[in-house]
Order: sequence, then C-alpha cells, then structure tokens
Amino acid sequence: MSFIFGGGGGGGGGGSTSGTQVSIAREAPEVESRKLALYDQAAKLASTPVGIPAFNVAGPTSLEQTGFQRAGTTGVGQAATTAGIGGVLGAMQGPNINQFLNPFQSYVTDEIARQGQMAQNQLSAQAIGAGAFGGAREGIQRAELQRATQSNIGQALAGGFQNAASLAAQQQGIQQQGGQLLGALGGQQQAMQQADIASLLQAGGVQRALGQQALDAQRQTALAREYEPYQRLEFLKGIMTNMPTSQSAVTATTAPGTNPIAQAAGTGIGAYAAYNMANRRF
Repeated sequence: MSFIFGGGGGGGGGGSTSGTQVSIAREAPEVESRKLALYDQAAKLASTPVGIPAFNVAGPTSLEQTGFQRAGTTGVGQAATTAGIGGVLGAMQGPNINQFLNPFQSYVTDEIARQGQMAQNQLSAQAIGAGAFGGAREGIQRAELQRATQSNIGQALAGGFQNAASLAAQQQGIQQQGGQLLGALGGQQQAMQQADIASLLQAGGVQRALGQQALDAQRQTALAREYEPYQRLEFLKGIMTNMPTSQSAVTATTAPGTNPIAQAAGTGIGAYAAYNMANRRF
C-alpha cells in the first residue's frame, strides 16, 4: 500500500489545490479468495484439540511369568543333596559288620564242635580197647584233637568275620559313592532349573520386545492419522507459495473544491500582469 500526497498553487484563473491519492496493491481476486479459504480451514483445524495416543508398555509374557514362578520355587535338589550328605556321613562313621555276619555261623561252629566231640569219644573207645585209657598217650591225642577242633572253630569264625568285613567295606564304599552322586544330582537339579529359568526369561524377553514394537507401531500410526490433516494443509500452502501471482491496483484520489473568490483574484492578477508586459514592449 502506498500513500501519495500532492498540492499546488495556480494562476491564471485558479486557486491552490491539494489532495490525497491512495494506491492499494492486491493479489488477483481468485488467488486471494483461495488463500483466505485456506486460512479459515487452518484456523478451524487449529481450534480442534489433537488426540494424542497414550504410551503403552508390553507386560510380561507367559514364558516370563513361568520363569518368575520357577525362580520363586526354592529348595530344588535339596532332597537329593540332603540324602547324599546323610549317606556320606553314615559311611564316615564306619561299617556295621554285624549286619553282614553269617546268621548260620553258629551252626557251623556247633558242627565243628560236635565232630570234635565224636572224635574224642572215638579216641576214648580206642584207648579202652587197647587198655591204655587214661594213659599219657591218650592224653596227648585228646589234647591234640581238642586243639584241632578249636582251631577249626576259630578259622570258621575268622572266615565269617572277614567275609562280613569285606561286605561291610563294600557297602561303605557304595554308600559313600551314592551320597556323592546324590549331592551332585542335587546340584545338577539346581543348575538345570536355573538354566530353564534363564531360557524362559530370554525367550519371553524376545516376545515382549516384539509386543512392545507392535504397541509403538500402533501409537505411531494413530499419531500419524491425527496429524494427517495438518500435512494436507502444509501441502496446499506449499503449492500456493510457489505458484505465480498477479496483482491489481486500486487508486483513490480526493481533492478540495475550488474557492470562487480565490479564483477571481487569481484571474485579476493574471490580467494585470499581462497588461504590464504589453506596455513595456512599447
């Protein structure tokens, strides 16, 4: 928009004039109307609140929940470990030989003693038949026979004890090895449970990450839909900004009316000046 001010004095029949001229440069009417419509549309859109979607967090998956439950279960492998410790402690206390003694050992010794007694009786009968009963020879033979009987009984008892001791030692070794195996089994059960928990949490974590990505994608989609009208307005704005424009000019001029007295005075002064110029020439 420009403002032009002008004024002047006159002679010869007119008085001074002054006025104001206003020039306004505007775009073509059809372009201007489209821009105003776009502005109205933008103002209406801006007055409507945008629905911002909430942030959502993916919860624990079923695999993770199973892992949490197993992690809360304590004492896995404790029974095997306790039994193993008891077995090792029992083996350290020494073997119980009595439980491995032959329950028929007494029958063996009784049989040896019976056979010895029979031999003693036979020896006495022989001595009586020979008329040497109670003699020195009979005494020696009787003592030798008794010693042999006792020796056989001792050997039988020693053999039974050694067998029982061997069996007890074997049981002690088996019990100790079994206790160690049970203790190791308890540790393996605990390690296996921990490995299972780690696998469940790892797999569940992957599932939860995928679920979180899906929630984030849904939010981004909803947010893009909310702002889609603004993108269309920005697109139209770019088109109108880059399109060629044309202008039209409107000029308005205002001037005051002529004063008759000033006009007459001006006319008289002009005639008087012309008369003086004519007289000077002659």
